[in-house]
Amino acid sequence: MSQAPSDGQFFELAGDLPPELYPLAGFVGRWRGHGSVGYPGIDQSGIVQEVTIEQGGGPYLAYRATTWLVDDSGEVGAEWHSETGYWRITPTPDQQLDPPFAVEFVIADAAGYVTVYVGEVNGARLTVASDVIARTSSAAEVAAGRRMYGIVEGDLLWAWDIAAFGNELGSYMAARLPRIKG
Repeated sequence: MSQAPSDGQFFELAGDLPPELYPLAGFVGRWRGHGSVGYPGIDQSGIVQEVTIEQGGGPYLAYRATTWLVDDSGEVGAEWHSETGYWRITPTPDQQLDPPFAVEFVIADAAGYVTVYVGEVNGARLTVASDVIARTSSAAEVAAGRRMYGIVEGDLLWAWDIAAFGNELGSYMAARLPRIKG
């Protein structure tokens, strides 16, 4: 294992991480913490979320996220949301060596839709917006999405905006997730 900087902090760089994934290396790990969910038609609520981002066996990272609602007494309750997918650096003909690096995400949501996100990673900040959303006939009508991930003081901070249910793009879910050691 070698060390690489991320937001002034150091993290372990797995020896099996393909070089094309180095711009995403700071996001690799297990993260768990608290945040909130709320949107027109969805009551504001506390959440607990766990995210795992790991080397996927090829030139991509495997991504899983599960979110649980927190009740008024602070107890973790029902699962609210679950998604899985893949992150990768967009291959370029010139194999760009300087940030920002183009990224692509493909994320399947348990609620019945799949989103292709495109964007960029620049150091400890990653931003993506939906390019294509496909859904089943029974899935919620989600028309657009935007996500921001950042490593701040060693934690994964992220925010997710959506345009759904006929509403404009607006804040949906956000959390601060400390890295789970071990």
